[in-house]
Amino acid sequence: MLDFGAGTGANCTLCIPDHYFGIDPDSYRVEFAKRLYNNYRFETFKGNELPADNHSFDYILIIAVLHHIPPEMVYGYVKEFKRVLKPEGKIVVIEPCLFEKSPISNWFMRTNDKGDYILREEEYLNYFTKEKFHCQVLKKYKKCFFYNELYFSASL
Repeated sequence: MLDFGAGTGANCTLCIPDHYFGIDPDSYRVEFAKRLYNNYRFETFKGNELPADNHSFDYILIIAVLHHIPPEMVYGYVKEFKRVLKPEGKIVVIEPCLFEKSPISNWFMRTNDKGDYILREEEYLNYFTKEKFHCQVLKKYKKCFFYNELYFSASL
């Protein structure tokens, strides 16, 4: 599993160490993750190219990452996800999301979240469908009263 935006490694225990690879652009967080979970593999990466071979992952996990990345960069990453994902692989995404009927939550997220690119459902899905991914919305829910979350998968 590739954990895109692994940060401090909080999701690594979802897998056994040999099946996990966490990447993040923040070297401080990556070093912290390496100390905390020394059996797992973490790496700092820069730029748009993911440090992985073609078709090398069954799963890519993206949790609360895309809303921190400018849209033009996300499109480049989605192309890379397509390159490194195995043909039968799946991408799992959870992101804060603007819901049409949640103006107070939308305002709260825009005001308090450090991510500058919180989007509507169709905008997140569009990142993937433009690269011919099939997306399935698995759940839309509220977290901590004021956060709208979108949980979806993408596969080729």
